Amino acid sequence: MNAHEPPATGWDFGSPEGWPADDLVGAGADLEPGTLLAAYRQGLFPMPFGLRRRTLLGWWSPDPRGVIPLDGLRVSRSLRASTRRFEIRVDTAFAEVMARCGDPSRPHGWINPEMAAAYQQLHRMGWAHSVEAWTPDGRLAGGLYGLGMGGFFAGESMWHENASYGRDASKVALVALVRLLSAAGDVDVRLLDVQWRTPHLASLGAVEMPRTLYLWRLEAALRLDPPRWAADAAAPSM
Repeated sequence: MNAHEPPATGWDFGSPEGWPADDLVGAGADLEPGTLLAAYRQGLFPMPFGLRRRTLLGWWSPDPRGVIPLDGLRVSRSLRASTRRFEIRVDTAFAEVMARCGDPSRPHGWINPEMAAAYQQLHRMGWAHSVEAWTPDGRLAGGLYGLGMGGFFAGESMWHENASYGRDASKVALVALVRLLSAAGDVDVRLLDVQWRTPHLASLGAVEMPRTLYLWRLEAALRLDPPRWAADAAAPSM
């Protein structure tokens, strides 16, 4: 379906030239759909912070930024084999994937109920998507979710079951996401944002990009047509 454009936000995030060098650009505003879309289009994403229950809403633009080049995903032999163990589905269990990603027992959890409600609203409007890995007997083993606009996808979080049937499930979902984005063409222009280049994401091919270059790449990616959000477009072909 076509994504529905919400009313414009009344918040002003300022010009990137005036942003601080720190990853945290500002705090406040709200999680209305128009605010979220405006922020992502400017290279920002929300993440609560604070010493107690992460109660402050922060807007972040890491410098450098973590991205995964669509032609740079590292697929090991074992991961390649794992892609054959799962069925890929798209947007069939968004709320469940987000709930699993936001499990408060997970270390460094930041997905509070307000964040979950905001992204579920974006999902209903056609902006937020989930890519899911299911076992042959119908168990959701892992997945990821994020926000897509044009040729840009902001990966927010990924998760897999801590059981034998969940091994590599979130990585398989990532392989499927890259496949889906690549199927739309213009792989050198489309942008897969992963926020920060963690050691785990680096092992999968994530690289770092200066903020100025990221914002230039983002502007170009947003001008592209979106991919087709369907399981047959995402199914890994190995």
